[in-house]
Amino acid sequence: MTAPQRQRRNPRQEPPAPGKKEGGGRNPERLYVVAGPDGERAELDLVTLIVARAEPSPSATPEQAALLRLCAAPLSVAELSAYLNLPFSVVTVLVTDLLTTELVQARAPVVRQALPDRSILEAVMHGLQRL
Repeated sequence: MTAPQRQRRNPRQEPPAPGKKEGGGRNPERLYVVAGPDGERAELDLVTLIVARAEPSPSATPEQAALLRLCAAPLSVAELSAYLNLPFSVVTVLVTDLLTTELVQARAPVVRQALPDRSILEAVMHGLQRL
């Protein structure tokens, strides 16, 4: 799945190429505008799966709309952060806002047992010995 791409309708002038800046070239003011003031955050892990429960509304911010479109299928918070090209902390704030409005649902990742059941291993071993 690829991240949504934005294009200008009437490009007047190409923006200047971003130079090497401190902090990876990110604009901290823009991140503050996207994330809003630092409020409460949900307990999210990098592998927590996020699933959209509704379509993006016209009043949603571009980042929230992109997040809702991406979450049509379950995606981890780390994948969302990579697709949206936003830091994990900003994505957790966006997801927390969407969780409080019940537009997305957070699911714990599927945890597999560390070791298989001994009886299954014995049954496989006995089946192989009979061959």
